Amino acid sequence: MKRRAVFFDRDDTLIKNFPYLGDPEKIVLAEGAKESLARLRDAGFLLFLVSNQSGVGRGWLRPQDVEAVNRSLQKRLEISFAKIYLSFAAPDNDPLGDRKPSPLLLWRAAAEFDIALRRSYFVGDRIADVLCGRNAGCRTVLLADDRPDPETERAAEWARNLADRVVPSLPAAADWILASTDPA
Repeated sequence: MKRRAVFFDRDDTLIKNFPYLGDPEKIVLAEGAKESLARLRDAGFLLFLVSNQSGVGRGWLRPQDVEAVNRSLQKRLEISFAKIYLSFAAPDNDPLGDRKPSPLLLWRAAAEFDIALRRSYFVGDRIADVLCGRNAGCRTVLLADDRPDPETERAAEWARNLADRVVPSLPAAADWILASTDPA
């Protein structure tokens, strides 16, 4: 039987978003992130990080800066992702076609890890995350709390309407995933 997975966006999903974060010391975990990921892992889900890191494509960060942040993130979460998939493309220059909302990175994960995308989930905070998950065939969870939304109101409302579930936090996302999934 194919495996189940939960794909996570990084910034404003697992950690507070500091634009173009290249300093591991500035990581601030989202409330309940560590416990929520542990619950999903313990339920048999493979966990993946899928993130657009356009600061590299724009020349503002180096790939090794992003990697240092991701290593520190895993250490703080006390979890190892099955794999981390990154797109370094700038919004106006995506030569590989892997920048979210493209499902390409999720398709790669499905092929590499024998994942049933229809039994899997994508958790993120933006329309690109919801569309990426939907484009790959996953169920989607939009984190939408009371903070000002950096997206336009129209895009934020579109994301709310397209997501399978809208929740205020990672613990609520984990609760919904665990309650709505079939056993391993």
